Amino acid sequence: MSGSPVTLAEEATLAALLRCCARELAGPGARTEGPYLTLRLAGTRLRVPAGGGLALRFTGPAEWLDGDAWRPLGVDRLVRLVETELSTPDGGNEEFAGQVAASQDAIAAMAKARLDAEPPADPWLASEQALLFGHPFHPAPKARGGDDWLAYAPEAHAAFPLRLLAVRDDVVVSRGETAVLDGLGDAPPGYTLLPAHPWQVELLGGALAGPLGDGRLLDLGDGRAPVTPTSSVRTVFEPESGTCLKFSLNVRITNCVRKNAWYELEGAVALTALLDPVFRDLSARFPGTRWLPEPGYRSAGLGTALLEGLGVIIRTGPRSAVSPGVTPVLSGALAAGHLPPACRADPVAWWTAYVRRVALPALDAYLTHGVVLEPHLQNVLVGLDADGLPAEAVFRDLEGTKLLPGPESTAPPGPESTAPPGPESTAPPGPENARFPGRPLPAALPAEVRAALTYDAERGWNRVAYCLFVNHLAEIAATVAHGTGLLPELWATAGRVLTGYAEGHGRAGRLRDLLGGAPLPAKANLSVRWARSADRAAGYVPIGNPLRPSGTSTR
Repeated sequence: MSGSPVTLAEEATLAALLRCCARELAGPGARTEGPYLTLRLAGTRLRVPAGGGLALRFTGPAEWLDGDAWRPLGVDRLVRLVETELSTPDGGNEEFAGQVAASQDAIAAMAKARLDAEPPADPWLASEQALLFGHPFHPAPKARGGDDWLAYAPEAHAAFPLRLLAVRDDVVVSRGETAVLDGLGDAPPGYTLLPAHPWQVELLGGALAGPLGDGRLLDLGDGRAPVTPTSSVRTVFEPESGTCLKFSLNVRITNCVRKNAWYELEGAVALTALLDPVFRDLSARFPGTRWLPEPGYRSAGLGTALLEGLGVIIRTGPRSAVSPGVTPVLSGALAAGHLPPACRADPVAWWTAYVRRVALPALDAYLTHGVVLEPHLQNVLVGLDADGLPAEAVFRDLEGTKLLPGPESTAPPGPESTAPPGPESTAPPGPENARFPGRPLPAALPAEVRAALTYDAERGWNRVAYCLFVNHLAEIAATVAHGTGLLPELWATAGRVLTGYAEGHGRAGRLRDLLGGAPLPAKANLSVRWARSADRAAGYVPIGNPLRPSGTSTR
């Protein structure tokens, strides 16, 4: 894509929404006719030049058939077609068009801001801020609630100081290892430092007036050093400590309000302890496997809203996770075209190393340990060696990591409790027999935390298969193969790597099914946005499988 920020935004918005339509609404009616992907939506025939296999990379303008003439397809017309297709006699979604428009406006604003902003010098941080267009299969990939968000946008190369609060010691809520936060400023006697995202302080507004007025909280002003927001917007890199800090933001970003629910705060620390031996085993059997633990969180026991709103999760920084001489970069940036020269020099060798580093440990975590990682493009950093080859894979963000309980588990179906732990409380014990292969969940964990940490086997496999194959490898493969005609060879190479792993693994039945051609699950982002459902309620649609022996798929 090229052109003005406004043109870039319109092209990206149209492409993302059209991909969603092809995947979720067109069904078997989406087919390849010569250079075009064609589909019918609300009785209207559409076409667009396309390649890239599952990634659906459009190589020319989209059109709609008006009688016997093809006309340029714009965002407004496509939105109207979607509304016609999905509305029922009981109603539609009056928010949908506004969300698409807001995302388009956000992309334009970000693209304009980038013209006068310098990206970070650190290659890793630059890769975190490279995702201008966002999720390629989302109807509103850069939809962002609230005001004044551009000052905090990684896509605009933002950097800003933290807001330092101090919470009175008798109302501190803290779990795990949090001492790193104490070095970010100086709290007065009787208080503990609590860094906050400055945007969240603005968003909380009057909710902070009472605690600030009676001294349970103090506002110490700005922190010393600017932090850099990473791709998730709410997680920042703090340079003095070398750590990442994951804050709550009470705004909707893409699908979700990005708030650290109390059971997610507790679950991050619990998972860090549970996963340590798992990743030690994975790194021993799959050299180069790394992860970013989340060893602690800190907040204020001032009621559920502020406990969650002010909660900050500490995450290990990637520089301390990778080996000397290895440079971590975000997989999403690689998929967006920021590939090293080594990939262009020998794309098949580079891709082979990539699949080995990323896919094998992610699959083995599920098949051997019952751990559901979310290895999508924003949750994986790839460590490139001095020659630019994939040498390590770093998995992060425990919010989406789940465990498979044993069949005897009585864990409740979902996190519904509104009773978080207080500063002095001990959470009630949950069922003692929820477990994943080889490691029981601690009996002292609240039932709501247990529920938030577990998936059943089917849901877990769908999540792994979607994140790894559809969201991740399909996008990387399309970028590596761009302009070369190598896409079938890349998928055949991946099939050989995965077959070798499956042959040595006794419980790889689901993987063998995929290698035999079973459909892949693709998350239905358009459907969940139209239904205005929580992201965790998103379903999946079956799509063609490029690993199938007969060849590749265009959908």
